[in-house]
Amino acid sequence: MHPGSDKTIDSLAWIHVRDRRLLSVRTAGKTKFYLPGGKREPGEGDVGGLCREIREELGVELDPLTFRFFAVLEEQADGFADGRLVRMTCYTAEHRGEPAPSREIAEAAWLGSADASACPPAGQRILRLLADAGLVD
Repeated sequence: MHPGSDKTIDSLAWIHVRDRRLLSVRTAGKTKFYLPGGKREPGEGDVGGLCREIREELGVELDPLTFRFFAVLEEQADGFADGRLVRMTCYTAEHRGEPAPSREIAEAAWLGSADASACPPAGQRILRLLADAGLVD
């Protein structure tokens, strides 16, 4: 499996830190906490796709004018036996509304560095980047 193969999962994620904790979500039936976001629909750009995903998952509206690129990660995808990778393009953005789980999201949580074991590799890497930047405990 090499980077750029068609098995790579292309996804978008919202990086939202409050009170030195990272907003993370758990899908119904899963045990790990993921970064809010998901896969873009055909023809969707990053901003439109991430706005849609966050509206669906957490019921908040991201402000497209405040999007700031954070990182692109390529990590082992969680829950796939074939070793596929996830390529996650991450952004910060201001929002309107209070994040609350909806649709397939069972739970939202605010995680710090000590909670990294609750996340798949990409989430662990984001927590390390945020901790290294002094943004999360």
